[in-house]
Amino acid sequence: MNKQHLFLFTPGTWLGEGTIQLSMLQEPLSFFMRWRVRGADEEGVIEGTQEIQIKGHSDLMVNHFWISSMQPGVFSLFLENHAIGKLQGSGFVKESMIGWEFRSSDVEGFEYYDKKEEEAYLVHAEFATSEQLRTVLRGKIWKSCLPKEKELL
Repeated sequence: MNKQHLFLFTPGTWLGEGTIQLSMLQEPLSFFMRWRVRGADEEGVIEGTQEIQIKGHSDLMVNHFWISSMQPGVFSLFLENHAIGKLQGSGFVKESMIGWEFRSSDVEGFEYYDKKEEEAYLVHAEFATSEQLRTVLRGKIWKSCLPKEKELL
């Protein structure tokens, strides 16, 4: 377990919001985010689910993450979603930041979580596809204090 960060390394739910800019649209769109993180299993693998919903749209983008091979300051990360399939990436942990990047023939990008408080992070992510479609996401997340049945997305 990482003692510097609650996010990703402690079971729980994190909520967020921000803007998402898609290369095919002029104006940025508002989004809502929810992370659900489970504790490490017996092999030390941490599983998480990231859900992103663009304001005014019913579609939900769901990313499943598995964090493994934890070493001081680095880890391996696997991502799976229905649009891009499975990706493997590498991650890092610094005193005030957690991040990872992916590189494949179809998609490359990064996602950074900059710690501002014990239970709050700024988020910056950028992804590009081989078709030159680009997505930029900026926002913030915070640890949810709501019971699971009260959380909405």
